[in-house]
Amino acid sequence: MRRPPSSLPRTARGAVLIVALLITALIAVALGSYLTLNLSTARLARQSYQQGTSFHLAEAGAEEAVWSFNQANARNAAAWAGWSTENATAWRKFAGFDFGGNTMGSIKVYVNNTSPAGAEKPTVVAMAVVESPGTPPTTRMVSVTLSRRSYFANGIVAKNTLRFSGLNTSVDSWNSDPDNDAATAPVPYSEAVRRDNGGIATLAVESSSMLVNQAHIWGYVATGGPEPEVGVQGSIRGADTAEGVRIDPARVSTDFVADLPLVTAPVDGTLLEKVGDTLGTEGVASKWRVPSITLTGNKTLTIFGYVTLILTASTGSSLDVTGNASVIIPDGSSLVVYVEGDAKIAGNGLANANRRPVSCQFWGTSTSLAGQSIQIAGNGALKSVIYAPNADVKINGNGEVMGAVVARDLTFTGNAAFHYDESLANFGDNTPFGINRWRELTTAEERARWSRVFTGW
Repeated sequence: MRRPPSSLPRTARGAVLIVALLITALIAVALGSYLTLNLSTARLARQSYQQGTSFHLAEAGAEEAVWSFNQANARNAAAWAGWSTENATAWRKFAGFDFGGNTMGSIKVYVNNTSPAGAEKPTVVAMAVVESPGTPPTTRMVSVTLSRRSYFANGIVAKNTLRFSGLNTSVDSWNSDPDNDAATAPVPYSEAVRRDNGGIATLAVESSSMLVNQAHIWGYVATGGPEPEVGVQGSIRGADTAEGVRIDPARVSTDFVADLPLVTAPVDGTLLEKVGDTLGTEGVASKWRVPSITLTGNKTLTIFGYVTLILTASTGSSLDVTGNASVIIPDGSSLVVYVEGDAKIAGNGLANANRRPVSCQFWGTSTSLAGQSIQIAGNGALKSVIYAPNADVKINGNGEVMGAVVARDLTFTGNAAFHYDESLANFGDNTPFGINRWRELTTAEERARWSRVFTGW
């Protein structure tokens, strides 16, 4: 029987087979590319996830250190339990963080100073590592500088402008209570105990808000944004500043923030129509209310015991000391003044025989938009703390000013030498640590430096 002829010639059938093979190959290539793209996308997503996770782990490690600082500040004996310590340093590793999919994380935290005194600012460095099969380990590092959240964590602070107008004004620091024990004898200021933590700061973001001019700052300068304006004879230096460097960039920052809440005066106290030559009883705490005080001529007011004085006048002059008049605080007594109106202390001014400036406190309580004016003048030694965040404060004189000042606008005239008492950073019943500066360590130099610290544990 005769076979029917093929529907296609043999050459045509071969061409169809080749086309089919080509299409199959193209489909295989496309599928392979799609799978490769999916694998790359998954790998990138995994790396991105590890980056974010390691960053949050590093922050969590820093928070653990902050918690330990504040527990130690609250006298918790277990504050640094679980940490390895040597002298004033501490370190700890937190491991075993399981994020699923065989992704594991760990944190190493290093603290350079677990027992900061006064205004010292400890540093916490945390390194987090996240590892997952098939992807390289991801490492992130953060550095956190801490400072006490205190009314007087810095020596001089202004909300708006801070100006030094004298030709030879200076700022430095010392610690009158280095062991943080009020029962021990206070340390007076001298060149032997002089330190380079005389911090001055303004929250303002406008230019010309920080006028250092010809002042010599042995410490730190901080603003809310602009660079400080320093005269040709002025300087910003510290013990670690290289010879010949007049303005040390490591001691200047432009990211200063602070909370300066208004304070209110106590509502209790014994009401007086006027104040005589003395106030208080030796060794006894007392609280008094009087509209205002004016001392002129040779009048004096001597404080005995631990006196709190509330000046109730809300307008005009609440405190006026002029001529040869003076307020005298003998050694062992203290004075706390709440003033809402204006205050002026000139003449012989304020004679505080105590070594610690905290023994004389001025609290400005004005809430008006106009604020209040506080003027202090004299050529002797002024030992006091002033907290008046809504006041225009002017300090004029050629003597020594010891303590701390917080104001809305602050001007130093004359050639006064300001000495910040670092023990004021511990002022108050609760002075916890907060974050003063935070940054991620991204440069190879920074990471290499701290990687050596983290090696071996």
